Amino acid sequence: METTEKDLAIFEGDRAFNYDNFVQQWIPNYDYFMSAVSRLLSSVTEKTLLSVGCGTGNEILVLKETDAKWSVVGVDPSPEMIEIARKKLAHLKKLKLIVGEVEHLDYQNYFGAASLILVLHFIRYPKEKLKLLTEIYNRLKPGAPLIIMGIFGNKEQLRVNLDVLQSLLPQELSQKEITERLERITTRLYRTSENDLVKLLVRAGFQKPTRFFQCSIYSGWITRKNSS
Repeated sequence: METTEKDLAIFEGDRAFNYDNFVQQWIPNYDYFMSAVSRLLSSVTEKTLLSVGCGTGNEILVLKETDAKWSVVGVDPSPEMIEIARKKLAHLKKLKLIVGEVEHLDYQNYFGAASLILVLHFIRYPKEKLKLLTEIYNRLKPGAPLIIMGIFGNKEQLRVNLDVLQSLLPQELSQKEITERLERITTRLYRTSENDLVKLLVRAGFQKPTRFFQCSIYSGWITRKNSS
């Protein structure tokens, strides 16, 4: 059966069940990135986080275990991913998980921070990426940080960094799986160049972002909603 664009963006079935294993195998230094998120947000005084595309709740878990004062709203379009997150995070308080999209949230100018991790490269059109970033902007307090991670870069950067990624993959992965996933990354994900990411964020109302993480094809960025 052909996989549609919507199917690719919403993790269901085995893709949802195997997500945590996937990120550990395919994103080098994934745990380091998650720990960096909590450190970058440690100085935030308004400890309310909007986790967009929260998936199975990994960044929420690290953040809350680092500082239990955080109040978190996580939103994801996949019911199966949210269910996994609910089980994983059941011991935590001040947490709300919602099946849906940011545009359906009632919150306005509420959150002291937001995260958008492994989301943008599933969105095809720049205008849809801009719409999502604008929806996040509208729900943040002035000066609030936004942390982004995903696949960014132009075609040449992707080619070179894919070579690096292959050398960092676990040895137990089969060549068949490697070939299939690399093909998906190359032809079926909608990466954004670094220049276009800056332009999108500025158009949405954010400051120019700073890259704080880079490992093979994945990079992490931090920006802030303008104060006025």
